[in-house]
Amino acid sequence: MSFKIAIIGAGSVGFTKKLFTDILCVPEFQDVEFALTDISEHNLEMIKAILDRIVESNRLPTRVTATTDRRQALQGARYIISCVRVGGLEAYAEDIRIPLKYGVDQCVGDTICAGGILYGQRNIPVILEFCEDIREVAAPGARFLNYANPMAMNTWAATEYGKVETIGLCHGVQHGAEQIAEVLGATSLNELGYICSGINHQTWFVDLSLNGRKIGKDELVAAFEAHPIFSKQEKLRIDVLKRFGVYSTESNGHLSEYLPWYRKRPEEIARWIDMSDWIHGETGGYLRYSTETRNWFETEFPQFLASAEKPIDRAKRSNEHASHILEALETGRIYRGHFNVKNNGVITNLPADAIIESPGFVDRFGINMVAGITLPEACAATCTSSINVQRMSVHAAISGDIDLLKLAVLHDPLVGAVCTPEEVWQMVDEMVVAQARWLPQYADAVPAARDRLARSTVKTRDWAGAARRNVRSIDELRAEKERLKQAI
Repeated sequence: MSFKIAIIGAGSVGFTKKLFTDILCVPEFQDVEFALTDISEHNLEMIKAILDRIVESNRLPTRVTATTDRRQALQGARYIISCVRVGGLEAYAEDIRIPLKYGVDQCVGDTICAGGILYGQRNIPVILEFCEDIREVAAPGARFLNYANPMAMNTWAATEYGKVETIGLCHGVQHGAEQIAEVLGATSLNELGYICSGINHQTWFVDLSLNGRKIGKDELVAAFEAHPIFSKQEKLRIDVLKRFGVYSTESNGHLSEYLPWYRKRPEEIARWIDMSDWIHGETGGYLRYSTETRNWFETEFPQFLASAEKPIDRAKRSNEHASHILEALETGRIYRGHFNVKNNGVITNLPADAIIESPGFVDRFGINMVAGITLPEACAATCTSSINVQRMSVHAAISGDIDLLKLAVLHDPLVGAVCTPEEVWQMVDEMVVAQARWLPQYADAVPAARDRLARSTVKTRDWAGAARRNVRSIDELRAEKERLKQAI
């Protein structure tokens, strides 16, 4: 088979490499063309060098091109994959720093909460530009596979306003299933049966079985509490399992942002998080991790390039959805996964316009979602709170209405649990002014926001958060990797 796959934001080097090798694990796909595009020529040069080395070492006919001209990359593409982070780590740092001044302590801040909402405001105008290009220059019927966060907002904008067939993809369900299989003592993930449904990053294992035997709440709680590692790292998730009756896909730290009872008081945060790794609740943990990863890659690039000479091992194909979706669409081999699409009644007790994450099957006829799923009431309630924030955030990003943006942030569960309306209004003004270069839709609102900040009497504080760690140096990272190697 010969067709074109465009990857936007291909400068996300590690993830692009994973998608590339996964797709080439499909025997029929070795003759495809990959068109890489990014705003960073430097990152494009690095990823192209790595992918060229993979192609050369494996003696493949695969073609790889790279350009900062997005429309050129999208010309004739059958599939478009987005991995973009608009504003990069510079804007992301403001998503974490400014809310901390108002007492909002985020671990990740890329889905909802103050940081995730502003992330969406940066992304959505660019997502709509992608969609315009796809409609105009991509192959007829081209599909847009979005991996970028905030997943639901990006997919909502592309589907509703971009008018492009869009599928949002995440790996939270797979990781949650792997944890459950481990605590239950499964010898293979194939032994675990599950239905997982909800919205991105708030998806719930509403049905579980092991080798056909139903697994109930009490057995699952006992299994997690007996696990020597997860019992410490996933304290919040276990508590939610006890109270809601179902396990959440999302990490301990990320889940704490959506359920404000665990993160609204600084003195309570330490009770529920674990500092063994960023994902378990550390303040700004994902920002630190992303910064360290970028610095490590820049320094160790020759090592990454050398590793690209290894033969592609099909047995190590990852469980990222993209390659499996493409394989199903092109070959007809059926794939079951969990996809982010417009609800339209798939989940009976969530709004029809929401972007949900739920099971579906893919074959030559496209993606076919499993309809008629009803979430437990507590799960539906927490999802609906986030959906209402997402809807307002998308509409604000489309219209450039700063008052609607402030209302969206005010209704965010964690922000609303911590901040007064006056604090929210000032925090949003401050974030919009700080990120103005990435927010063209708010250009007319920035002067007034700047003026309000100059006259404001709302007090803020210089606070690093309840559980902040400094970015580690390259030498510290080397020492840590060596320690882990010795432990193995």
